[in-house]
Amino acid sequence: MSLAQPPRPARSLARKTAASAVLLLCAGLVQAVPQSASAAPTRYEAEKGTYSAGSTVDTNHTGYSGTGFVNSNNAVGAYVEFAVDAAAAGNATVGIRYSNGTTANRPADVLVNGTAVATARAFNATADWDTWATSTLTAPVKAGSNKIRLSATTAVGLANIDYVDFAASGGDGQAPTAPGAPSCSAITEDSLTLSWGASSDNVGVAMYDVYEHGNKIGEVAGNLTSDTLTGLSPNTPYNLTVFARDAAGNVSPASAAADCTTRPSTDTTPPTKPGTLTSSNVTASSADLKWGASTDDKGVTAYEVRSGTSVYKSVTGKPPATSTTVTGLACDSPYTLTVVAKDAGGNASPDSNAVTFTTGACQSDGGVPSSISTLSSGWTIPWGTFWMPDGSSALVTERDSFKVFKVTPSGTKTQIGTVPESVTTSGEGGLMGVAVDPKWASNHYVYFMHSASEGNRVARMTYNGSTLSDYTVLLKGIKKSKYHNGGRLAFGPDGYLYASTGEAQTPDLAQDKGSLNGKILRMTTDGKPAPGNPFGTYVYSYGHRNPQGLAFDRGGRLWEAEFGNSSKDELNLIKPGNNYGWPICEGSCSTAGMTNPKASWPTGQASPSGIAIVRNVVYMAALKGERLWRVPINGDTENVGTPTAYYVGSYGRLRTVTKVPGEDALWLSTTNCDNNGDAPDGSDKVFKVLIK
Repeated sequence: MSLAQPPRPARSLARKTAASAVLLLCAGLVQAVPQSASAAPTRYEAEKGTYSAGSTVDTNHTGYSGTGFVNSNNAVGAYVEFAVDAAAAGNATVGIRYSNGTTANRPADVLVNGTAVATARAFNATADWDTWATSTLTAPVKAGSNKIRLSATTAVGLANIDYVDFAASGGDGQAPTAPGAPSCSAITEDSLTLSWGASSDNVGVAMYDVYEHGNKIGEVAGNLTSDTLTGLSPNTPYNLTVFARDAAGNVSPASAAADCTTRPSTDTTPPTKPGTLTSSNVTASSADLKWGASTDDKGVTAYEVRSGTSVYKSVTGKPPATSTTVTGLACDSPYTLTVVAKDAGGNASPDSNAVTFTTGACQSDGGVPSSISTLSSGWTIPWGTFWMPDGSSALVTERDSFKVFKVTPSGTKTQIGTVPESVTTSGEGGLMGVAVDPKWASNHYVYFMHSASEGNRVARMTYNGSTLSDYTVLLKGIKKSKYHNGGRLAFGPDGYLYASTGEAQTPDLAQDKGSLNGKILRMTTDGKPAPGNPFGTYVYSYGHRNPQGLAFDRGGRLWEAEFGNSSKDELNLIKPGNNYGWPICEGSCSTAGMTNPKASWPTGQASPSGIAIVRNVVYMAALKGERLWRVPINGDTENVGTPTAYYVGSYGRLRTVTKVPGEDALWLSTTNCDNNGDAPDGSDKVFKVLIK
């Protein structure tokens, strides 16, 4: 190793998350402490980790552990990285064993999962290269796999690194209090400053997360109580809430919501009309489009392919391309499409000329939607639908009223009761899923998933055909939040009850197999873990963000639809014990041990809720995407065919899709009365769709 020691260069932390970690360090949340006696550490040898190019594993000094030590290359950024495992989120004690036979400090940044928890940490001289010392610190870790990296901050590289001893305590189980009510200031056409009252915590608030509806859009360190949000759209309302979390990963209740609208754009000049639009290569589900470029005084930012006011595709870029392939079209269907140019101020050009074509013939034995009609109206957020075993009627829940209705095949509805102890979360929680016991004729049991005072529950009631009674709680301990509550129930062909649970806006819970959140659960009708569950608990699969749709195919396999955050929504084939990736992955990824979705969509085209399977085809209701997706399963394989969309923009936010017993038909419900739809109470509907 070189003995030269140049002055430490000035460095800037480009990422706000890294800067936030520095603030935590300064606040004393990450500090040198003695090794914890409460947990036996696990040793991770440096030579079995990863290290920068030019580094070597050497054995020319004594006293090392394992088969050698890592001698880094002499450069700023030279690194050694360890992959460590934590059973639960919390603080971990990290002991780094090193030797430094020079007379000068060899400082290093310590990063956990890419975030700096210590900057330019000293690795001072030891007596010689055969003398080893341990530098110990604590750092927050998530449940599951974590990466700890030592990165040299000077050109002489790192000290010799032997191993790290890692012990995760996870002892802090107390969440911070809810942040004070937020408010907006310094509002411009594309930014605003959100401020809120500080939370309190028994250990200390580590971070604040800012959400717009169910999507995280910002975070700041726990000693700050404001965040400047940029990249917003002009003249657009934003519903903003704040959550506090501590170093152990505990998340507070949501703050009150702040409704803030950005200023109208100062740019009032729309782009010019796009040039001549043409279509080509029309298939049963797609068409190629090409058009001439628009011009704008400040630049075109996007082109939208539209049918009327419904957006089929948005083309972005700098500048955006002037051609695209529109996919997801329904077979044997006429289309009339135009292209509109948009600028950063939200101004839209006049429509281009229209192109008209008919997609190719349907080539499927699974059938396609052939007609849709209104079955029942006057609803306010109908959430769950489940047919009685004899097909005589279905039970339908309303999320925010906590009411349960019996609906006949002709659409006549009658309230049969409410679910006791239900509460709203002023977001996505409330009375959600419903399922009827396959043995209802003898036991008269029905099941509900709902939000309650302490969290989300699975409960059982008795239904005699006309009224509900005898409320019994089967399962508690599922954390609730304003958003990400999951909530779907389904009975499998094995007779067991399956439930989807969201991660309650605490992503690390999805990877924590000891938590009920971010999971598919499987249980008996008495509320016990079902026999044969992969971990001996309720958990059937994990790594889910906000799973909602559940449906079984003709082979008894379970399919699930899941909300992504900002990138990809998913359709998954669920297998016991598998890890579906969140928050490590959103959509497909190459991370070992993660199960990729069978299909995925941009969040603007989906935000999926309920799913149903008819004739080996998955039908998926889309909320933000305002369409019904048709996804054929390829025989009895694990693959799916090309997804196609129906009713794009025609009926608004589609929540639940349910197969009608004894028919090739679906019931399809809207939730346009929810916080995202803002339609008047009573304006939601239930439709009947025939499949031919």
